[in-house]
Amino acid sequence: MYKIFNPDNIKLTKYLFFTGKGGVGKTSTACATAIILADQGEKVLLVSTDPASNLQDVFGVELTSKGTPINEVPNLVVANLNPEEAAREYRESIIAPYIGKLPPSVLKNMEEQLSGSCTVEIAAFNEFSNFITDENMQQEYDHILFDTAPTGHTLRMLQLPSAWSNFISENTHGASCLGQLSGLESKKEVYKNAVITLADGQMTTLVLISRPEYSPLQEAERASKELRELGVNNQLLVINGILELDIENDEIADKLYAKQQGALQNIPESLRDTQTYKIPLRSYNVTGIKNIRMLLKEDYLEAQDYKLTTAELPKVKALIEDLYSSKKRVIFTMGKGGVGKTTLAAAIAIGLAARDVKVHLTTTDPADHLKFVVEAGHGIRLSKIDEKEELRKYTEAVLAKARETMKEEDIAYVEEDLRSPCTQEIAVFRAFAEIVDEADDEIVVIDTAPTGHTLLLLDATQSYHKEIQKSQGDIPESVKNLLPRLRDATETEVVIVTLPEATPVYEAMRLQADLKRAGINNKWWVINSSLLMTNTQSPLLKAKAVSEIPWINKVDEISQGNFAMVPWKGEEIKGEKLVELIV
Repeated sequence: MYKIFNPDNIKLTKYLFFTGKGGVGKTSTACATAIILADQGEKVLLVSTDPASNLQDVFGVELTSKGTPINEVPNLVVANLNPEEAAREYRESIIAPYIGKLPPSVLKNMEEQLSGSCTVEIAAFNEFSNFITDENMQQEYDHILFDTAPTGHTLRMLQLPSAWSNFISENTHGASCLGQLSGLESKKEVYKNAVITLADGQMTTLVLISRPEYSPLQEAERASKELRELGVNNQLLVINGILELDIENDEIADKLYAKQQGALQNIPESLRDTQTYKIPLRSYNVTGIKNIRMLLKEDYLEAQDYKLTTAELPKVKALIEDLYSSKKRVIFTMGKGGVGKTTLAAAIAIGLAARDVKVHLTTTDPADHLKFVVEAGHGIRLSKIDEKEELRKYTEAVLAKARETMKEEDIAYVEEDLRSPCTQEIAVFRAFAEIVDEADDEIVVIDTAPTGHTLLLLDATQSYHKEIQKSQGDIPESVKNLLPRLRDATETEVVIVTLPEATPVYEAMRLQADLKRAGINNKWWVINSSLLMTNTQSPLLKAKAVSEIPWINKVDEISQGNFAMVPWKGEEIKGEKLVELIV
């Protein structure tokens, strides 16, 4: 269907940006591309702005933000930027002028305002803008590759004229991520040139990385559309991990192949005209220069000698039993998109209801597969929160309050700010709070938990809203009541859901750290879609299954043994299939 993505056979531009959902293979593909170009004799700089980057593991050397030559790959220099550290320094530089001039409570709130994902995005853009616009680097390198591209949200903010006002000093209405561009007037020309370079198809290519699965392809479509709207039209799509059958009549291999082909046949319409390449599913761990160099060329079966640190692979039943015996009242399933948290929330609800307790299962996922819960009964009450409707109501309230005190030309900045992920989290969280507030006589299982940043932001808002006159108005009593409840480990449990792979585990670790920062404990983890728990006889899939062991061991260590596992399934898990997870 598609040609293999191999830079040996593709003419590439000077700047290459790799983007896609976590865990789709951005870093591996960027590294493999960099090595192949360097092997061709090109002078290459590879820059990572991914907080979960494992570049140091890939190349086996300590990396810095200044750039490290790779001895095994002449012509290749690798720089590993830390956007979270850059965001910290950036945050401190913005707040510093106000120390001693504003109350400590306001400074604390400003710090939290500037600790979200939007600030990290801007800090990352700030870092790699230097690489794009530096004339010495342009002359020194034939190709400069970036592992993780700027989002459409970041670029839209940079193009808003009102973004360059000193909002923190002039306005304290505090929408969710407001102020992240304050104090950057001196960088305006640099950013402008960086955005121009991004949109120059002769200079820059956006490489969209996906997997042959529904969710990553939808994410690729969203990123593609957003960036095209901003003039970044020179795009390639690379679909990573496509299975090529190596055995006949293996149930697991056949199901995986059918699932992938179904996703590819229903690829989003707007991506169908994009030049598309594939990378076959590899059996080996894509770490080390040898394996990275082979990624885009060939497969081989790697002899792996990993040992599990646990005597047995625990099942979801143990998790449900602990939630029941410890009398938890509020249970969140938390994780990145595509890891299976909705399925786990439904399984937990069914498992608890089977123990004769009332359960209210609520979700923001519009998928119809949860409707089976209502049909099955078992004392489960099901509800669905309409994210778009909650966001609309919340946005309207913020803008109405902002217009009371702000100039119309600055409203565009507030509107842009309200498009941030933080805003949606807060809007949905308020809806969750209302549900929990009315549900003292039942266990509430919530699919999609708020992040630690959201909780801290709401807490700061609750504590300091009289002093800073928050634009979102008074905080509902339900939110005030829920925050202490979430911090009560005897009542609340956040179940972190991940996959047995490097990036999902690293991302889950960051989520856990974020929750701890907000004072919320997490005990249980769930590892979903494990090939190790299947009986596949495919040589390739058996090798993939063994490669899961280091990540299972990592979760075992982090959770102190409090984890459960779910085997990979070829079919949608619903109805009786859900019940199978909890027996």
